[in-house]
Parts: sequence; C-alpha cells; structure tokens
Amino acid sequence: MGRGDKKTKRGKIAIGTYGKLRPKRKKFKVKPTTMADTQKKNLEQ
Repeated sequence: MGRGDKKTKRGKIAIGTYGKLRPKRKKFKVKPTTMADTQKKNLEQ
C-alpha cells in the first residue's frame, strides 16, 4: 500500500485522481452576499 494504491490518499495524489479519500476543494465554502441581498434584508426589517 502506498504510492500506487488507488484506495489511499497518497495513491490518489500520485495518480492524480479524486474520490472519497481526497475530495475536490470547493472554491467557496459560503456563498458571498451581494449588496442587493443586504439591501433587501434591511428593507424587510
């Protein structure tokens, strides 16, 4: 087990694939709020 093993994280890095052990990084964790969203929120309150 190691560099060539498809089931390990190190193997996935060596092969260049993704999966359950090495999920793809999300670009944004939280959706950024826009100015229009904040203005709508202020009007509702």
